[in-house]
Amino acid sequence: MRDSEDSDAFRLSVAKAALDLFAVNGYEATSVDDIAEASGISRRTFFRQFRGKDDVIFADHEILLEQTASFLERPHKDPWIAVCEAAQLVFERFSGWKEQSRLRYQVVHENPALRDREIVTVFRYDRLFVDYLRQALPTHSHLEILQFSASVTATHNYILRRMIRDGVPTSASDLQEALGKVRAGFDTGSEQVVVAVFPRGTSRTAIADALAEHWD
Repeated sequence: MRDSEDSDAFRLSVAKAALDLFAVNGYEATSVDDIAEASGISRRTFFRQFRGKDDVIFADHEILLEQTASFLERPHKDPWIAVCEAAQLVFERFSGWKEQSRLRYQVVHENPALRDREIVTVFRYDRLFVDYLRQALPTHSHLEILQFSASVTATHNYILRRMIRDGVPTSASDLQEALGKVRAGFDTGSEQVVVAVFPRGTSRTAIADALAEHWD
């Protein structure tokens, strides 16, 4: 566990140095050698962790995808709530990396190729949620799983962008409240149990009619 945490901290420190350089000099004008020098590492060490400059920009996403997958691998009583909690985890991490996230937004916004990669990265969260729900709820409607996951992801991204891009004061409780509404808006298969007491000897037809009237 410690080795993983140290590796994450290292990748984030290199990413922060790279984003600082990109913000000042521009993405295209900044080389891997520049990033390595600013980070106090060798070029070889850089390429042990990253394939290139674009990997550095999305280092925090890669770390969060790993952490989110680990979270969803744990036992959860309610898979739907687990997905909301996973989205909450991602938001809270980015709240702690707010300045770094703002720098990335500035760099990515100016580069079409990086914007495309960001779209793919966001889709990976959605794919992770869908895969988890399909495994946890194999008999549930695939369409509803897709709709639920897309709603959670879109809600998270909207509130996160308001914080990072627009500078709107936003808290984890704002996301929690919004995701609660998403969860309430879906019929996620919660079972309703009706307990009825009938006199001994009541016919099956009478019982069925009484239950049908209650259900309506």
